[in-house]
Amino acid sequence: MTDEIQIERESMEYDVVVVGAGPAGLSAAIRLKQIDPELSVVVLEKGSEVGAHILSGAVLDPSGLTRLIPDWKDKGAPLTTEVTDDNFYVLGAEGQMRVPNWPMPPLMSNHGNYIVSMGNVCRWLAEQAEELGVEIFPGMSASQIVWDGNRVKGVVAGEFGRNPDGSTGDGYEPGMELHGKYVFIAEGVRGSLAKQINERLNLSQGADAQKFGLGMKEIWEVSPGKFKQGRVVHTMGWPLGKNAGGGSFIYHFENNQVLVGFVVHLNYANPHLYPYMEFQRFKHHPMVAELLEGGKRISYGARAISEGGWQSLPQLSFDGGVLLGCSAGMVNVPRIKGNHNAMISGIEAADAAAAAIKAGRMGDRLTDYDDAVRKGAIGKDLKMVRNVKPIWSRLGLSASLMLGAVDMWTANLTGWNPLGTWKHGKSDAAATGKAAEYKRIDYPRPDGKLSFDRLTNVAFSFTNHEESQPCHLKLRDPAIPIAMNLPEYDEPAQRYCPAGVYEVVQDATGPRFVINFQNCVHCKTCDIKDPSQNIVWTVPQGGDGPNYPNM
Repeated sequence: MTDEIQIERESMEYDVVVVGAGPAGLSAAIRLKQIDPELSVVVLEKGSEVGAHILSGAVLDPSGLTRLIPDWKDKGAPLTTEVTDDNFYVLGAEGQMRVPNWPMPPLMSNHGNYIVSMGNVCRWLAEQAEELGVEIFPGMSASQIVWDGNRVKGVVAGEFGRNPDGSTGDGYEPGMELHGKYVFIAEGVRGSLAKQINERLNLSQGADAQKFGLGMKEIWEVSPGKFKQGRVVHTMGWPLGKNAGGGSFIYHFENNQVLVGFVVHLNYANPHLYPYMEFQRFKHHPMVAELLEGGKRISYGARAISEGGWQSLPQLSFDGGVLLGCSAGMVNVPRIKGNHNAMISGIEAADAAAAAIKAGRMGDRLTDYDDAVRKGAIGKDLKMVRNVKPIWSRLGLSASLMLGAVDMWTANLTGWNPLGTWKHGKSDAAATGKAAEYKRIDYPRPDGKLSFDRLTNVAFSFTNHEESQPCHLKLRDPAIPIAMNLPEYDEPAQRYCPAGVYEVVQDATGPRFVINFQNCVHCKTCDIKDPSQNIVWTVPQGGDGPNYPNM
């Protein structure tokens, strides 16, 4: 194994280095150049192109985009499908009950929002950024932090050519160090660099454990007679029932395409739960099956969703940089929206960094950014809904609908939450129960028409990893999956992964844990849900992973 200290890398200097070309990172880059065109700004993106790794529902609240680019309509932003009607249902096995819109607080309304492909929105934002002079490097995984004491000085990006054992091959390229006066971490949920910084600097001290959901999504092309452009449908209840929190979304997008998604909260206890199969079973509900029958699935993907909200926000700034968007956890869970907050976080960080650089500062804490997030639009958005998730986790769906609605309504009218601030409790990994204490769940086999096996669906994510590189899914202790997780938890990695990466294979000598890293769609669920916290997700070499065309 090559000693990292011996590797010599060239370096490049920038005013601001942005890791991640999602809505947060691109908004920050654009805003920096709007403030001062002379600032040098670079954006590093691990996907093969901007948008390749972007997956979101998504109904976009355009408030962040409007603040960033007020004339986005005139500039041709890909927001063309405005929401026309909102529908909420609680599902049973054979039927459904419509939840009326009138009892819901105004923040739940989708009036004025747009059904979008966030991948395409990010591609458009990248065009705007490049027109302003931002340098964007896709296919450049940022794999390490460059530290100067406890200050984040920059990142290492573009390392290629390691052998499977981690040694350097003949074509090894060490990558470059990109240094910044400030480094913006905008990797999305459970990013590897954000995790390293958090662990070293203890940014989450005093905050609740971050909570997560697993979101899985398919794009369907349905019969024209069933397509209702602009329709938004959300469901709760079946098939999850009391086994887990979560629900679905069905968005009628454009060109007869319907975005069908399913979210499972990862604090479920039963290790036999199989989130992917819950999604596949959901599509056989009569209401959903009627829509999809005669259509075809054209895309699939999955990613984790940060759900901790206000209670779980870490310290957002540190010496030399900040956490943006989902790297910090800014999703409004009941609204199922976080892209607007991600964009606003990029704007606020850019304002703070530009002011600091203008004042001759560098490498210090941008405390103005922390204040702007917590006291501004993002904080207001998250504080009003802060109790919905913990109520749901502790008391179930019905209580969250009733108590959560009262709490949100009061906060919406007065700015005060009568329930105070409920705590989230233990992490999603620690919430996993022992296999012997829970019944196995019998899932029907996919029919190949409405429901599909994992490997068939993964092919529709267009995922590719160069097999000669080291496995990017690291085990702290290779013995734990078989020695501990299998007898204690029936090795839940076999089920919680939505891409079939993990298997327990029976050999003549006994069970063996297999990691098919080529299948990985970068959802990060394994890093979150493994009950032993033994799996560490790291970036593969640049450009590898899913290649989502319009997720």
